[in-house]
Amino acid sequence: MTFFMFGKYSTQAIREIDAARTLKAINLIKAFGGSVKEMYALLGPHDLVFIVDLPGVQEAMKASVALTKQTGIGFSTAPAMTVEQFDKLIVQA
Repeated sequence: MTFFMFGKYSTQAIREIDAARTLKAINLIKAFGGSVKEMYALLGPHDLVFIVDLPGVQEAMKASVALTKQTGIGFSTAPAMTVEQFDKLIVQA
């Protein structure tokens, strides 16, 4: 399943930005059976978005909490599907 993980930096998390922390975050997603498709820095209400594949909702919840514990970045995580998949789902409803 695909999930969007929206991150918001804490003051402390901003001080600790570095490539090594990013690699640790990628490895944490892998530890929950997932993979990172894309990662973006944003302007606006969210500072980051990770687009990840994870086996299911439980793994996404665990990964989201674990990332917050590890990085100090607050994450809100949402399942996502392509519009094509959504159209097929709704037509069948």
